[in-house]
Amino acid sequence: MELSPLVEKARRIALEVAALHAEDVDQKARFPVETMDALRKERMLSAFIPRELGGLGCSFTELHQICYQLGQRCAASAMVFAMHQIQVGCLVRHGMTSAPLRSYLSEVSEKQLLLASATSEVGIGGDTRTSSCAVLREGEQFTLEKNAPVISYGNYADGILVTARRAPTAPASDQVLVLVRKPDFTLEATGTWDTLGMRGTCSLGFVLKASGPTENILPLPYADISAQTMLPFSHGVWASLWLGIGNEAVNRARAFVRGEARKKPGTVPPSALRLAEVVNLLQLMRANITESVREYEAKMGDPEALSALGFAIRMNNLKVGSSQLLVQIVSAALTICGMAGYKQDSKFTVGRHLRDAYGASLMIANERILTGNASLLLVHKEE
Repeated sequence: MELSPLVEKARRIALEVAALHAEDVDQKARFPVETMDALRKERMLSAFIPRELGGLGCSFTELHQICYQLGQRCAASAMVFAMHQIQVGCLVRHGMTSAPLRSYLSEVSEKQLLLASATSEVGIGGDTRTSSCAVLREGEQFTLEKNAPVISYGNYADGILVTARRAPTAPASDQVLVLVRKPDFTLEATGTWDTLGMRGTCSLGFVLKASGPTENILPLPYADISAQTMLPFSHGVWASLWLGIGNEAVNRARAFVRGEARKKPGTVPPSALRLAEVVNLLQLMRANITESVREYEAKMGDPEALSALGFAIRMNNLKVGSSQLLVQIVSAALTICGMAGYKQDSKFTVGRHLRDAYGASLMIANERILTGNASLLLVHKEE
């Protein structure tokens, strides 16, 4: 498939930069500085921002392809890029009617600012549709304090989008999304980051304290932002980079099987059957993601369609299904490669890929998503 110029740049950065530093990023659990610098140089942090605001104006399909390219070489780099673009997507899709937010998007483009998010909260866990903290307004200013168990790459972020109750008297589900900017926020670390996988995302817990003008509060309720952008955008770009992890693991398994075949010309190695099985799984994963990305892009301009129960169920299934398939795919690749895949110093190693894969089901726990789908299915009518 021919790649767009933008996706081709991402492919080159993935090969020449991300792949080169991936092992060091993983071993030291450090931020992928080299990859992010390379993306900034190509102005790719503003990939989804409209050209009128200085961005590259790419499509959601192109974002999917960029995350896929990066995911093959360094999943942590891909995840940082993906999570940044989710925040950009929320501002682009729900902040364009606000002159200050439009101006901020221009600043993101000009300075290649990195955006993070704080949607989870201590005491509430992964339920992003509920907040304990609240926005305190005084005239045209607000203050906000949130104890977040995770703010990925928070120490490296230039801005953070934070969920909070609309006011201290508002119910937990009446949320707004607030942009907080440097130097208007402080972060006090509440833990360390020494994890099994996705180590380069540097996703520590923080107590976030922020203030700013009330014009930095997005006008649309967070419930609508979540349904129309945050949820489908997140699941789409996450699944895309997970596909990259799976594809690279299968590529290593394929190379291993071909090597085995060359040792005995004219014979089919026993591992070739296992390879055929895992390629089938990869194809299923790719087809589901491609169709979901296509559906979301087609419905982006239709808030009613994006708020439909059937659409929410399908996007939830995209996340759950992709995260489950990913572990199966990488595990199968490990079985095919055997000890060569198990050894960290082998060219066929898939250890990092497997560790990164296990994180997929934990990013908004699959159990929580399936429980939500179970409730939706009780009232959803088949389309």
